[in-house]
Amino acid sequence: MDKKNTILGVLLLVAAGISFYLSARMAPPSPAPRAPEVTRTAGANRAGEVSTSTTPADAAFASVATTVADAKVVVLSNDFIEARFTDFGAAIDEVALRGYEAELAKTGAPYLINQLHAEPALAFVDFPGLDRRARYELVSQTAAEVVFRTVWEKRVEVLRRYSIVPGSGDEKNDPYVIRYETTLRNLTDESVVLPRAQLSVGTAAPLNEADPGLYLATGYHDGADTEIVKRSKLEGGGILSYIGFGSRTPIPYIETIAPITWASAENQFFVSILTPDQPGVGLVTRRVELPPFPNSVRPAVGMTSTARFDLPALAPKGETKLAGSLYAGPKEYHRLSNAEIFKNDQDAVMQFGFFSFFSKILLTLMTWVHQHLVASWGWAIVITTLILKFVFLPLTLSASKSAKRMQKIQPEMAALKEKFKDNPQKMQQATMELFKKHRVNPVGGCLPILITIPFFIGFFSMLQSTAELRFQAFLWAKDLSAPDTVARLWGLPINIMPILMGATMIIQMRLTPQPTVDNAQAKMFKFMPYFFALICYNFSCALSLYSTINGLFTIVQQIIINRMKDPEPVAAVATGGGRRGMKNVTPKK
Repeated sequence: MDKKNTILGVLLLVAAGISFYLSARMAPPSPAPRAPEVTRTAGANRAGEVSTSTTPADAAFASVATTVADAKVVVLSNDFIEARFTDFGAAIDEVALRGYEAELAKTGAPYLINQLHAEPALAFVDFPGLDRRARYELVSQTAAEVVFRTVWEKRVEVLRRYSIVPGSGDEKNDPYVIRYETTLRNLTDESVVLPRAQLSVGTAAPLNEADPGLYLATGYHDGADTEIVKRSKLEGGGILSYIGFGSRTPIPYIETIAPITWASAENQFFVSILTPDQPGVGLVTRRVELPPFPNSVRPAVGMTSTARFDLPALAPKGETKLAGSLYAGPKEYHRLSNAEIFKNDQDAVMQFGFFSFFSKILLTLMTWVHQHLVASWGWAIVITTLILKFVFLPLTLSASKSAKRMQKIQPEMAALKEKFKDNPQKMQQATMELFKKHRVNPVGGCLPILITIPFFIGFFSMLQSTAELRFQAFLWAKDLSAPDTVARLWGLPINIMPILMGATMIIQMRLTPQPTVDNAQAKMFKFMPYFFALICYNFSCALSLYSTINGLFTIVQQIIINRMKDPEPVAAVATGGGRRGMKNVTPKK
């Protein structure tokens, strides 16, 4: 039976690994636009509550805006960004990031935020006369500021002013931040009621044809909590949908009513964050079907969001302002955690997950190592991993020694299990006496490791969305944020670092004492390194590097522990009466 269970378990693990490996490649094309059910927020609900209603929708995707041929483009630039404004909508057409390349092979071409979009960033949405279809007059332009003007319905003058920080900025002024201010002035002698305004936060696109979109999302902060709306939430489907949990039908948009202190649109490494001076009243999130990448036939699917604001009625000759800031740049934690500029947890866009506290500590440490010790991000990962291992060395040593002791008493535990197989109570009592005799703590091998787990998971999560690692070379790897593929064999990538990681896990497994006498479990443990190597095969080089260094350190540590002599050797189990060196462990009656 144990052999059958082992074979079955191995087959299941192999099937799971193949499923993980091929899921991204075998995913079907995006569905054509259709009219599905829509999840929306009812106006009568309390802030933040979402109710579901069946409503026909026009399309499953937001459409991509086309560029007007005679549009006038105005550029504001500093050492970090080049913001390009269009006079149609008087908004941000795209933002070029000087320090980040668009593609690894095209040196010098900057990455463009909002390059393909549903709306220009900060454009009015569904506001006829002021949206991206309306042409504004260019009033003035300097190196750091631009002003546009138009008149809405011959009643309201609208001035849109944008400014950036020149140079490299400072502690209170980030160079990736664009300040905006829209002034609406009543030109008449009568009150003017303004419709609700919607400002585009921007459109986040996949990075390339291999991007699975796990980090494509929008987000918002309601003054107390942060909510991240991932693309998968609009796609429908999922395993649970087959058993009645959730809908398999995509939804065109998600509308949320809540105070909006900031809103975002982001992919794995770049983000647009709209932070208004006065909170908005809601957020609408949609998917955008973008053109396929050059090496793909499937449409790329991005994310876009618009923040809603209630505008007060304008008194005769009165005015109101809609102002705030837009961060359009990389997901660099040291910037987004700057309390002088970002005061409402904007660093949550890093998507570190449940162990974000530990991720932030470790990313701060790794950044310090890179700034003060080594110029290479790869070596910064290595050094940070080693620092983490040394810090927790006492705990891991304690756990390893405990596991070694536990392994040595396994023959005696097996003898007790056989003797008292029909009396669980006596077996438990005898086992506790055995632990006490040999001073073995049954949880001694688990508790120290449990303390270290949040840090290692936090490190693992942090490496996946750190923009600084993108296109950073290390040894043979050209990009730490991507698999270190050195060649292809029959179309399959040859990734060196995951192979090394798997090898270290296999060696580590062979060296580590296994406190179990269950043959089936032992075989499963031996197979696990192969399974994890398969699962992690297409992970980024940074993650594989971290796991490899972690494994190498553990191997050296385990070799030292295995060569250490126990202060009190454990006696062997008696297999025959009166034999020298054998000890009868049968408990006294």
